[in-house]
Amino acid sequence: MAEKKTWIEKRDIQKIPKVKRTDKDFADIPAGSTMLIATPQLVDAYVKTIPEGRSLDIKTIRKDLALEYGADYTCPVTTGIFLRIVAESAHEELQNGGNLETITPFWRVVDPKSTLAKKLTFGKELLMEMREKEGI
Repeated sequence: MAEKKTWIEKRDIQKIPKVKRTDKDFADIPAGSTMLIATPQLVDAYVKTIPEGRSLDIKTIRKDLALEYGADYTCPVTTGIFLRIVAESAHEELQNGGNLETITPFWRVVDPKSTLAKKLTFGKELLMEMREKEGI
């Protein structure tokens, strides 16, 4: 049986973003629209651009990425999954001796009250501490 990938390995897997046309309505995306399927690295790079003390929601990330790739929408399901991978891999980097100044600032996107925050393997403490420190 293959060894389970680390969160960092999941984030760093080489994938290419794809734009697809939807055949049917999907989440908030009407049939016939173009939808970006991002990658964990793309979401990670985007989160790194958010300035200290600012917070963005996942809808804003989705809109911005769709615009950047010429799509009508960005897939909400994969974006949520990739955002979790970004948060978990940043925490894994901390556990491996990294420091807060060099990891991806996932706390600027993940709201402590969100469903995603409840799924994090490391709890909400770091998330809340960093948001408070940055005045978010």
